[in-house]
Amino acid sequence: MATHLLIFAFRSLSSDPATAARQLAGAGVPVFACVPGGKRPLPGSRGFLDATTNPAPIESWWRRVPTANLAIPTGQTSGVVVVDVDVHGVNGFEALRRAREAGLLPVPLAVVRTPSGGMHLYYPASEVVEQRSWQAARVGIDFRGDGGYIVTPPSTVPVNGVLRAYEVVELHADSQPVDATRLRNFLGPKPAEQTHIRQPVLSSADAVDRIVSWVGTLVEGERNRGLFWAACRLAEHGLPPVEAFDALRDPAQTVGLSEREVAVTVRSAYRTTQPTPVSSTSSPDSFARRDPQHASPARRLP
Repeated sequence: MATHLLIFAFRSLSSDPATAARQLAGAGVPVFACVPGGKRPLPGSRGFLDATTNPAPIESWWRRVPTANLAIPTGQTSGVVVVDVDVHGVNGFEALRRAREAGLLPVPLAVVRTPSGGMHLYYPASEVVEQRSWQAARVGIDFRGDGGYIVTPPSTVPVNGVLRAYEVVELHADSQPVDATRLRNFLGPKPAEQTHIRQPVLSSADAVDRIVSWVGTLVEGERNRGLFWAACRLAEHGLPPVEAFDALRDPAQTVGLSEREVAVTVRSAYRTTQPTPVSSTSSPDSFARRDPQHASPARRLP
């Protein structure tokens, strides 16, 4: 992917998500739609696995949901990776400063200000090394690479009850790939080496979206425990179990868990957190095999 085409598209990006989606796709950047005001893929879709430059499905998504947010897959699929500087609970700008001073972050292709006041730094993806997504939650830095995605301008999310947009604030004609492994080691120990599993801060209004996104950053050694923790939190936030399965399935599969494992874990989490247990008369396999496009928010677990 020629990353300069992404920068060219960002330079004149429309404030209308549907038009912006067509602009990015026309520049060769695959796109997909997320829920209005949120970061989760549209219900019934496969998220970033559906990302495309084909105008037909793109037109269909935004015709069906005109206010849908816009997202792109990260990694070699789109040609870009993103360093996400967070300000929820911990200020990631201090870690960003240290990483820059250590020479670990070249000048980015693009800088995007997030609605919450954080920052997305876009870099060209490595063409020779797979760069998987990860999270250094203790210092407020996430890395979105292969198997991940990022919500892009002009999408909006609510902050303190007000919709705010992602904004392009800086563009550069050239950049170098980030050494994601060196950056992660610099920021702190890998999650698998920690005594306690990382958990996202849940004080913001978009807690459910953050939980779902966080599951996509889990690594071997923390995936099952992390998925169970996330499913319990979704239950506590009032999501029906079927919706929790739909939300968690894609990010869990990107980190190597099967549909059956997701189904079993969601069922177990809801039995643990809800006073009325989820029905156990049918097998987890029947849950994992159900067609998400025909799911109803009011349905019980099969």
